[in-house]
Amino acid sequence: MRILWVKGGKLLPVDTGGKIRSYNILRNLARNHPVTLLSYYGGKPDLDYEAELRQHLPGAHTIHTGAPEAMLAQSLDYLVRLPSSSPYAVTKFTHPRVRRTVTEWLSENRFDVAVCDFLSASLNFPRELPVPTVLFQHNVETVLWQRLAKGEPTLLRRLCYQIEAAKMARYEQAAVARFHHVIAVSDRDRDEMLAANPNCTITVVPTGVDTELYSVVPAALGTPPVVVFTGSMDWEPNLDAMEYFCREIWPAVLAAVPDARFQIVGRNPSGRIRRLASSSVAVTGTVPSVTSYLRDATVVVVPLRVGGGTRLKIFEAMAMGKALVSTTIGAEGLDVMHGRDLLLADDPSSFAQCVIRLLRDPELRRRYEQSAALQAQRHDWTRIAERFVGVLSETIAELAARKPDGSTVMPGGS
Repeated sequence: MRILWVKGGKLLPVDTGGKIRSYNILRNLARNHPVTLLSYYGGKPDLDYEAELRQHLPGAHTIHTGAPEAMLAQSLDYLVRLPSSSPYAVTKFTHPRVRRTVTEWLSENRFDVAVCDFLSASLNFPRELPVPTVLFQHNVETVLWQRLAKGEPTLLRRLCYQIEAAKMARYEQAAVARFHHVIAVSDRDRDEMLAANPNCTITVVPTGVDTELYSVVPAALGTPPVVVFTGSMDWEPNLDAMEYFCREIWPAVLAAVPDARFQIVGRNPSGRIRRLASSSVAVTGTVPSVTSYLRDATVVVVPLRVGGGTRLKIFEAMAMGKALVSTTIGAEGLDVMHGRDLLLADDPSSFAQCVIRLLRDPELRRRYEQSAALQAQRHDWTRIAERFVGVLSETIAELAARKPDGSTVMPGGS
């Protein structure tokens, strides 16, 4: 099966949830199928990135678009694109050269199936498609933007989020039906998309974990007790989660367990995050690997209040045999159960009490650690990639049966 995979933005380093999901599925697909990754990116030309990408995926092809990456340049670019009916999260990843390349490659019968990775790349696909095309939806983007708008305290940013949420709601509703098949990462996401537009075909391929990289480690001694959060510190939902945890949850934990320490582990911490540092809170910034921090963690927390898709950080911690406390949003879409694999709490007091219980009770903590590790083993990326291949194969077969000459047309489109 010859696969074209189109992704906006750099795939490496593999340091965000979307990249981790895409990279691991691509790596497993490439073991048995010819895969061409089209990775297009903005900013300055990066020959080191392009060379490294081809080492990981020899069939990769790159296009440098020169799209702005600096905050001021992106703000100006946003204002220029504001009149567009399509959301900025899509238009900023749309480029004429990428559109020409995708259109040419699909018309030349090079591939049996194409994958549009994230909705952001969708406008680069032509209306008429000569091959089956699958949209890989890591998030329900409309829900993500609505949650960002609801939780944003700054008036101007909240207005921008509201505008983007409204644009995304219209765009996403049409886009999920433009493609021949949609892959969602959770039942919740599938149901959200079907509710918005029942005229689409969606299959759930859940999130996975690299059980070789994130392998079970001996239980942490808890002396002193260490609470850990991992995640990109330049992603708004993570910033909100850390401010919420440090201001409304951590003081109660520290009052009950005075020698406890909290580590915020993730790249590009903004000033908002660095200001949270104290004698009991460490902000690490970029680290070579989060595994050493997870290894030493007594408890891992995921206090997310906004976001979408599924949180890979939960399965990574579970695979290493760690006890977790999460909000319901933080764990939504994952095959986990409150009281069996982890603890869920949605208000500050309950969240703090869950953390305190796990820190104080080693026997309770061990039970959650063991259950978490067993559950994570069922979601190794090798198994997840097999399910992904199955969807691609079924999509090819369905379209071939419907159109014996192999021609297909994307409804609507641009």
